[in-house]
Amino acid sequence: MKEVNYDVVVCGAGVAGVAAAVAAARQGAKTVIIEKQCLLGGLAASGLIYIYLPLCDGNGKQVAFGLAEEMFRRCTEYGPFAVPERWGGPAGGDPGIKGDRCQCCFSPAGFTLTLDKMLEESGVDLWLDTLVTDAQKEGDRIVSVDAVNLSGKIRIAGRCFVDATGCALAASLAGAKVLSEVNHVTPWIMEMASDPSFFHFTESLHIRPFGEHKEEYAVEPPFDGKKVTAFVRRTWRMMRSHYDAFSRAERVKNYPVHLPAMPQIRKIGRIDALYTLSETDCGKHFDHAVGTAGNWYHPDPGWEAPYEALVPKDLDGLLAAGRCIGAGGYAWEIFRVIPAAALTGEAAGTAAALCAQKNLSPKDLPYALLKEHLTSLPD
Repeated sequence: MKEVNYDVVVCGAGVAGVAAAVAAARQGAKTVIIEKQCLLGGLAASGLIYIYLPLCDGNGKQVAFGLAEEMFRRCTEYGPFAVPERWGGPAGGDPGIKGDRCQCCFSPAGFTLTLDKMLEESGVDLWLDTLVTDAQKEGDRIVSVDAVNLSGKIRIAGRCFVDATGCALAASLAGAKVLSEVNHVTPWIMEMASDPSFFHFTESLHIRPFGEHKEEYAVEPPFDGKKVTAFVRRTWRMMRSHYDAFSRAERVKNYPVHLPAMPQIRKIGRIDALYTLSETDCGKHFDHAVGTAGNWYHPDPGWEAPYEALVPKDLDGLLAAGRCIGAGGYAWEIFRVIPAAALTGEAAGTAAALCAQKNLSPKDLPYALLKEHLTSLPD
């Protein structure tokens, strides 16, 4: 089996993974990012979730900075939308979403192109169409992962790892405890429609969500390969039922254009972290905060993310980012979305680079050292 070596190995190239890889490379770490698909952006792009949710707390105060803000300002580069004028966008620009919060829409495909540009600018090695299949440890420390692509089986060794898979796959393969929660069947698709659907994209092109957060759409954990397949096929049946209601003549103007390329299971797997965020942590200050997420449901003081939420209890040499961090219940809803993924990705990637450079365990990384290098915190 061919073996390669890096300082930082990032598993998963969604928003969190790209932020982690860019942050690590900007710290001078030799970095690789591994992605099973041929698209970047995870649920934001492959899942057609085309809203960059707020960087603000709902009361006009920006709370998220660093790569979360950089991605926000760049996500509209290839598409019809713009950052709101109030938040530094062009006069008369269309944010694609109502309200005066610091948020906007973007083209999912366009965002992939922007994320790739960011990886190129930072000098990150990108491996697409590459699936992580196993992990190796020395004692309690992860030291390498196995992957497979058209080159065959490859072993990728690293000085520190970031799990940004959205399901804590790397941590799980290394034997760490992974937790899950109830999910709901709520797929989003891109369609042509004669009448505007929930999210207007252009005159006839829309993003339509199906399902709701109701008991009838609930799917209980644990999630395995068979349940994921059943989950996706259930969404397809839901879509067929919608379009079957149209006559043949009506289907000329009402039809699906693009389906999600990944299962839209939002809360599929997270690490058992040194600290797990919960509903009681809204507005709480943490001594080791790596950034703050705004509540995209309604205004509140914001949610700080402590560094300890990125570190698994039972595995060394790895940090979690995005939907994999230690956050349960309502807190998981807050930290599973794009801005929170970007800020936790930046923190994980920065920490991983520092650990690689200093030969430190993530559990032993001094917070003061990490804070010096984070741009996700306000000045």
